[in-house]
Amino acid sequence: MMAQAGRKPKPTAIKRLEGNPGKRKLNDQEPTPAKKAPKCPIWLEVEAKKEWRRTARQLEELGILTEVDMAAFAGYCQAYARWKEAEEFISRHGTIVKTPSGYWQQVPQVSIAQTYLKIMHKFCEQFGLTPSARSRIIAEKTSENDDPMELMLIQGGGRSV
Repeated sequence: MMAQAGRKPKPTAIKRLEGNPGKRKLNDQEPTPAKKAPKCPIWLEVEAKKEWRRTARQLEELGILTEVDMAAFAGYCQAYARWKEAEEFISRHGTIVKTPSGYWQQVPQVSIAQTYLKIMHKFCEQFGLTPSARSRIIAEKTSENDDPMELMLIQGGGRSV
């Protein structure tokens, strides 16, 4: 099988949340795994597990994160943990150090942080975790988010005088 040229296709779940802005026919035969988040892998680093817990439920509620997405989401969470570790090092120690020979040198954590930030960004785009990705999503209101006054007016509870 050869790689296809061009932009990677966007998952149909994301296209639906965005309101199908391209108005192209949606793939009705795309596999649709159950909208249930996978269990957090026990092998993830502590910070990666924290990020998993912070975001997984929200993505599950949107129907974006499913059980088959475990490896991709674990990759995002692990990249987040390693990026955070490098950034914390930089915050404590700075971005440059003086070598024993007297030269100034950038600490390796700078390039480590940049690398993991790029990896995270790629995963974020896939899961709708950036402002630009979310700006294209049209989420339906849930009953807990609905304005009570608006509901009352829609249901005929408001009376004209």
